[in-house]
Amino acid sequence: MNVDFSNRRAAHLCIDMQRMFAEQTEWHTPWMASVLPVVTEIAGRHAARTIFTRFIPPERPEDAPGAWRGYFERWRRFTRSEIDPELLELVGPLRDLVPPATLCDKPGLSAFERTDLYSFLLARRVDTVVVTGAETDVCVLATVLSAVDHGFLVVLPKDALCSSADETHDALLTLYAKRFAKQVILTDAEHLLSRWTAA
Repeated sequence: MNVDFSNRRAAHLCIDMQRMFAEQTEWHTPWMASVLPVVTEIAGRHAARTIFTRFIPPERPEDAPGAWRGYFERWRRFTRSEIDPELLELVGPLRDLVPPATLCDKPGLSAFERTDLYSFLLARRVDTVVVTGAETDVCVLATVLSAVDHGFLVVLPKDALCSSADETHDALLTLYAKRFAKQVILTDAEHLLSRWTAA
């Protein structure tokens, strides 16, 4: 679908492109390597308008609220008391873009939950968010729906999204196209970058 940026002020939200998902851990997202060059191209062209999120687990499972406690009891090795802190960092090509790109650390799935992202975007008069990263059917999903709820137009370059599961990745793209067509635009990186020219 065509993306018209002529009267819009956009920012790029790159979700959780971190080493703990890129490397051979139990949370490995195999597609991340294939989308990384595309994500890097988008972020590199618009570094000053890019916000990289990082999923930051609690120090210990008992520090997590509600059902998250049981989740991190299962994945205790990913809590901050046990994980190598370097695995929480962005993958190399993206880490090198900060600054001018910005970091946004989040304790849950959505980039808007318990962070200052919404006020950060409002202060910059952003009305459109380009969302890339991992995973299509988890943190990207939560962020997209939060962005819609906050009134942002969401642009999704399909070749800059990754998941661990083909079926749910494809199902989400179908859902956006059929149920959110007025609020979510599906495109590809080439088309996006040809239209979004102002840094």
